[in-house]
Amino acid sequence: MIDFANLEVWFVTGSQHLYGPETLKQVGEHATTIVRGLGKSSQIPVKIVAKPVMTGHDSIHELCLEANRAKNCIGLITWMHTFSPARMWIAGLRSLDKPLLHLHTQFNEQLPWSSIDMDFMNLNQSAHGDREFGFIGAKMRLKRKVVVGFWQDAAVHGEIGAWSRAACAWHDSRQLTVARIGDNMRNVAVTDGNKVNAGIMLGYSVNGYGVGDVAKHIQQATDAEVDKLTAEYDDAYTVVESMRPGGSRRQSMRDAARIELGLRAFLQEVGAHAFTDTFEDLHGLKQLPGIAVQRLMAEGYGFGAEGDWKTSALVRAVKVMSHGLEGGASFMEDYTYHLPNGGQILGAHMLEVCPSIADNKDKPAVEVHPLGIGGKEDPVRLVFTAAPGNAVNASLVDMGNRFRLIVNEVNIVRPEHSLPKLPVARALWIPEPNLKVSATTWILAGGAHHTALSRALTTEHLEDFAEMAGMEFLLIGPDTTIREFKKESRWNDLYYHLARGL
Repeated sequence: MIDFANLEVWFVTGSQHLYGPETLKQVGEHATTIVRGLGKSSQIPVKIVAKPVMTGHDSIHELCLEANRAKNCIGLITWMHTFSPARMWIAGLRSLDKPLLHLHTQFNEQLPWSSIDMDFMNLNQSAHGDREFGFIGAKMRLKRKVVVGFWQDAAVHGEIGAWSRAACAWHDSRQLTVARIGDNMRNVAVTDGNKVNAGIMLGYSVNGYGVGDVAKHIQQATDAEVDKLTAEYDDAYTVVESMRPGGSRRQSMRDAARIELGLRAFLQEVGAHAFTDTFEDLHGLKQLPGIAVQRLMAEGYGFGAEGDWKTSALVRAVKVMSHGLEGGASFMEDYTYHLPNGGQILGAHMLEVCPSIADNKDKPAVEVHPLGIGGKEDPVRLVFTAAPGNAVNASLVDMGNRFRLIVNEVNIVRPEHSLPKLPVARALWIPEPNLKVSATTWILAGGAHHTALSRALTTEHLEDFAEMAGMEFLLIGPDTTIREFKKESRWNDLYYHLARGL
């Protein structure tokens, strides 16, 4: 479902012929050593590939065009070991449409005080070579990340790792199909948006399908397949008595399993890695999909309820970025508050919260309860409480002239009291810097009630992703104040209005 095995980042070193063949040979050897070192880092999830040292306009331009054509290349890391005149990079950088990271490092960590000479100085010039390259990036207003530090440091590996995970998500997003099953929830504003702009700016293909398209696949699921899947539910989860074999509600679980089989088959047929549904359009389905959506999310699919295709695509991006990391990620909704002592937010949804964020202390429970809306049979769902820990909660909204990504840093906590009558999966968190500032700034920014919540990622991952995608990025964190947040939002409005002419 998500695989980084064939993805790679190209490491491109800049120099020039001025220094002679011996220096260029050393530049290439040093670059290869750095690539080997980065390749051994557990923080960098993709292969780093060393490319020949770049010394002229034509070779740079061709390399960038080759990167664009290479399906497995998700981005470039550039490093100017010596001075590499930046004018020769213009054509290549102008044509490059892959993410760019500028690594400002040098091969040696320390100065060789007793032996340093001009040969050493001519070779190890990144202190000013990278400034030359930095200027052309600024002059061309390139979207790029700059990482500064010694190439063997764990902190540098962490920054490159975060960027490469964001690049994986951007690579996935540019070929992502979101299947919109039914339409948007009627009269709701924030969950809809401009799909054409999303295709142009973010690469998403948002395609609408009738519920009947899914119902056909549900009907085609065999009893043997349903038997196998319900047995899997029995083994993987704590199944309530009424839904165990021979129980009075066993058929409800079989119906839910049939929906999962059909929904998965439908998504595979249309090539979608993200999808939406809505309780207002369930024609041909016995239940609103609950456990089916939860389990598909756990496999890596993006999801958004009530036709919310933007959140579905964002959940998919977060799933890709967090692949292989502990903590999980889920579709989420800010549902209700606990106001004392600075305030807490209880996040949940009617059914669809991903079990990847569940507390491992307890198995999720398979339960069936009335929904009260949608007019269908009682849906089956997994019920659990999210594990505690630091997390990010993100919302993607359409502001008309740009897409805006709003991120709130939060701390998920265990509830002080049990929730015996709450029949849905949930997460309880304390938002940074507190509920008053968080909610105020979120509302001022137009943040949606649907979000992507992740314990696996940090703000850095999402900020890198927003930079690659050309999205506005707004952070609500420990240092956020309402006054400064208002100023930032207003400055951003001016910037994005003027940026069309830059």
